[in-house]
Amino acid sequence: MSTTSKSFPIWAVFSLAVNGLLVLAIAGVLLRQYQGAIPSAVSQSLATDGTKEATPTPVPELGPRHQFNYQQWVALLEQEAEVMVEQKPEDLAILLGDSISLWFPNEMLPTQRTWLNQGISGETTAGLLNRLDVLDQTQPDIIFLMIGINDIIRGVTDETILANQRLIIRYLRRTHPQAKIIVQSILPHSGDKATWEGRDRLLEIPNSRIVEINQRLKAIADSEDVIYLDLYPLFADTEGNLNMELSTDGLHLNPQGYLIWHYALQVTDQLASDGGL
Repeated sequence: MSTTSKSFPIWAVFSLAVNGLLVLAIAGVLLRQYQGAIPSAVSQSLATDGTKEATPTPVPELGPRHQFNYQQWVALLEQEAEVMVEQKPEDLAILLGDSISLWFPNEMLPTQRTWLNQGISGETTAGLLNRLDVLDQTQPDIIFLMIGINDIIRGVTDETILANQRLIIRYLRRTHPQAKIIVQSILPHSGDKATWEGRDRLLEIPNSRIVEINQRLKAIADSEDVIYLDLYPLFADTEGNLNMELSTDGLHLNPQGYLIWHYALQVTDQLASDGGL
């Protein structure tokens, strides 16, 4: 493996290599593990009389969906960043992105770190770039970035999306030189199976365009010497669309989807910490 390539190692457990059959198999295994660990109906517990009785098992809830306007969100996240500056937690990880990051259930984030979730619903690359300074005084060990789907939905050109991505990466590298920067691919949508309120806009966006943007994003990550994490194959069905078993509406993720993302974050973090990336 070359020193310039930041793709996920093929040999890694739960490998995220760009090998369609392999990653789809991993996604299936993880989904089955989730369904086995968190059954939809009941789990078994041992009653005092020695017999087993069915008791409900709570399923992780998706993150809160507060009805804030954009500036209120920015102000709230700035306050949360200030708390991290004051507390100076060890092993700080930051999530940067839109609603897909925002709604990551706290209890499903890898537990070896303190997490600062800086996602905002509807966020764009330009919006994120303009608010990165609220993180200047934090001291993260690792930063996970996923952004771009809202730009695509709003008609922003690929060139602008990728230029903003490069500026975000450069800002983070300059401001947080000690941190590992993980650039994550944009996820697919479910096409005509989607039930999201903006379904018509999704249908105008071929997932092949997202694949092409991701390929160019990987090239940017390599050139900027940061790690690229290709999540797309883990969430895509056989047609390249977002697997509806992992989604609430064809755009956002459900708990099963977040479980797969959880494993991806955990493995990537471990490899990055061990110097395997």
